Amino acid sequence: MGKFINLLFCIFMSNFLLSSAQNCNSYSFTNNAIYATCVTLPVQNSHLYWNYHASNGTVDVAYRHTGVSSGWVAWALNVDGAGMVGAQALVALFNSNGSVQAYTSAVTGYATGLQQSPLSFDVPAIRAESVNGDAVIYATLVLPTGRTNFNQVWQMGPVANGAPSAHNLGSENRNSLGTVDFVTGQAGEGGGVGGSLLHRRNTHGVLNAVSWGILMPMGAMIARYLKVFKVAHPAWFYIHIAIQVTAYGLGVAGWGTGLKLGSDSVFALLLRPKPDHKYRMYWNIYHVSVGYTVISLGITNVFKGLDILDPEKKWKNAYIGVLISLAAIAVILEAFTWFIVLKRKKEEKQQGPVGNGAYGANGYGHGQAA
Repeated sequence: MGKFINLLFCIFMSNFLLSSAQNCNSYSFTNNAIYATCVTLPVQNSHLYWNYHASNGTVDVAYRHTGVSSGWVAWALNVDGAGMVGAQALVALFNSNGSVQAYTSAVTGYATGLQQSPLSFDVPAIRAESVNGDAVIYATLVLPTGRTNFNQVWQMGPVANGAPSAHNLGSENRNSLGTVDFVTGQAGEGGGVGGSLLHRRNTHGVLNAVSWGILMPMGAMIARYLKVFKVAHPAWFYIHIAIQVTAYGLGVAGWGTGLKLGSDSVFALLLRPKPDHKYRMYWNIYHVSVGYTVISLGITNVFKGLDILDPEKKWKNAYIGVLISLAAIAVILEAFTWFIVLKRKKEEKQQGPVGNGAYGANGYGHGQAA
């Protein structure tokens, strides 16, 4: 399974990189400029083009942001740090008459208004244009001595009273950062800070959604309903344990409370008394309480994570659909298993006591997770 997932990931990344190259290579600039390297950045419909000149340590760049005809767009290098603060930005500002103004702005804090200011490195030339709904910034940068690899940031936002206003805080805005190496040609998600951060966030979200949000409830349903069927003994117990341990393993990277409760629930397996033990009832109460607490907190954590990552709405709808499906199955199984249990008790009552232990026909009792 792991090799299959890795294969799918490699195919996806190959297609992504190929489509990225096609997207930026096929564009024709109004000045007929040709750039040796181009990269489609991972978010905000943006592309970066450049020619690096090793002889004098300069780079000619073109930043293209598609589908924008108002507001402002910016692309920046952060020489000494990462992210917004410290970014040395090239800004294109749309004026009320439709013209585009290009200038530089050194970002010193989160409350920046992107005022015009010199950068920490020289920018001998800068201009901008708007072409068919694309904003393009052209510039020549004199890179710091001995440096070709930098953190990069790109952004867009509205204009108020002729000046840049704060950008949105959506998922794409928060993840528009990465690195760029003007020699190797790596940039954005393919090798950048932004891509690594976004990948870690998404990995964390997927693992927790699958483990705490889906597998844990499924494991509880197995324990509650499958054990009612005599043909499922003792397989239901091992299926239950396998699912719960898998869920715990995937969710180890989860947040502290879920990890602690998950540990208690999983390690309780080592202390599980036999069905006829005098402490079995207390263990059942403890195990069920911890189990349902983990499930409740896990589902809450998934929705909280979706709010933080702010993905497309379809992902939250998909998870809600999974929960509704599990709930519907649980309702059907609840009614069906109660029917079986009541029927079985009636038959046993007619046959007389058979001495099958303290907790009913299977020694566990319906409704108590084992």
